[in-house]
Amino acid sequence: MGKETLHKTNKLRAIRRLVIWYKRNSAVTTIVDTAASSAVTASNVAGNVAGNVVSSAESVVNTASSVVSNASSIAKNTLQPLVFDPLKRLQNNENILNKEEESQSNRIWIAVDGMGGDYAPGPILEGCLEAISRFPINIKFVGKIQKVKNAAEKIGLLESLQKEVEKNRLELIDSGDPIEMNEEATSVRKKKNASINVAMDLVRNNKAQAVYSAGNSGAMMASAIFRIGRLKGIDRPAIGALFPTRDQTRPVLVLDVGANTDCKPSYLHQFALLGNIYAKDVLQVKEPRIGLLNIGEEECKGNDLSLKTFELLSNEKSFEFGGNCEGRDVLSGSFDVVVCDGFTGNVLLKFLESVGGVLLDILRSELPRGRRGKVGSAFLKSNLLRIKKRLDHAEHGGALLLGVNGICVIGHGSSKSLSVVSALRLAHSAVNHNVMENLNQLQKLQVLNS
Repeated sequence: MGKETLHKTNKLRAIRRLVIWYKRNSAVTTIVDTAASSAVTASNVAGNVAGNVVSSAESVVNTASSVVSNASSIAKNTLQPLVFDPLKRLQNNENILNKEEESQSNRIWIAVDGMGGDYAPGPILEGCLEAISRFPINIKFVGKIQKVKNAAEKIGLLESLQKEVEKNRLELIDSGDPIEMNEEATSVRKKKNASINVAMDLVRNNKAQAVYSAGNSGAMMASAIFRIGRLKGIDRPAIGALFPTRDQTRPVLVLDVGANTDCKPSYLHQFALLGNIYAKDVLQVKEPRIGLLNIGEEECKGNDLSLKTFELLSNEKSFEFGGNCEGRDVLSGSFDVVVCDGFTGNVLLKFLESVGGVLLDILRSELPRGRRGKVGSAFLKSNLLRIKKRLDHAEHGGALLLGVNGICVIGHGSSKSLSVVSALRLAHSAVNHNVMENLNQLQKLQVLNS
């Protein structure tokens, strides 16, 4: 059987699994909705009855709530094998590999700065072990080996670590002290054996195809520039972060979100070129729509930086420029890429990170009290968790450092295992879609050579 025939067969199999998933989900949803309606009706009747009847009705309602909760739990356990974003998996054409395909595919090596982050190395290692079991990747885990083993033993992962090492899917690489969060980015020149430098050297020497770190982002950018260099024609690398939109399957790429607090119009122009390629290759958007973050839609709005950048982007023929993007339009889905200076982008990123938790707190405080509130909360719990998941920055895991000569993923300083898994999925996707090949084609554009 040829590769093309095998690919078609696997895609059809994935479609069948997806249809079955939605049919099951639809059936369970109908059952839960029916139970919910009955419970609410019982609650209303109970509210009009006095004395002992009220007490009995309340007991019935509580029982109904418990039954629905159990039904929800059973549904979740039944559907869990197929729940890991089945539609996105099919659309992005990744993570469809079954065990047989995975054994035949080439696993890529990713270098991980195991000492970077507020909680390193334990949660970073935990995320790596989980990612190895989910995706066709191998990990070169860089850090102080004894400290890594002690952390693994403390959280009960020493045996799993040893098994992956024996399978040659994880390799421990010794390093010196890490670059702390409060240190200057230039510390990468003094601490030549720091974990981020060792990890970056693995990419430079073609021993790994991507690098991930949840440590000092300034240090990671400095290390990337010093060790693997910038792409030709790119003055400043940019950090690109994925933000959720109304369409769950189509996030928006915002850059820069922190690498360059002071920018020139030419920098933002280059950010747009980088973002356009990433949106095409990784997000699989055929014609990405580029927006310039501004205080108004009109081309005459904004400061000097915005006005000059607008003119540059308007004259660019290699992508579709959609005009100015106001703050309220960033998450609307109207744009696939939004460019801005690093100061504004970082403020926007940190604001978005707080939205999920605040929104859930508001919803909880607005739920009615008493028995009706308990029943309502039971029915809404799964919905609230899905909302939180869509707004949780941990689900996206990391941001790509675009403009350097290698695939670098920067994680949040507070990253734990879920964030690490998501970041490594992002790194694998970038490698799998040959992002670097297309980014290297940028140097051929006349605008970058002028």
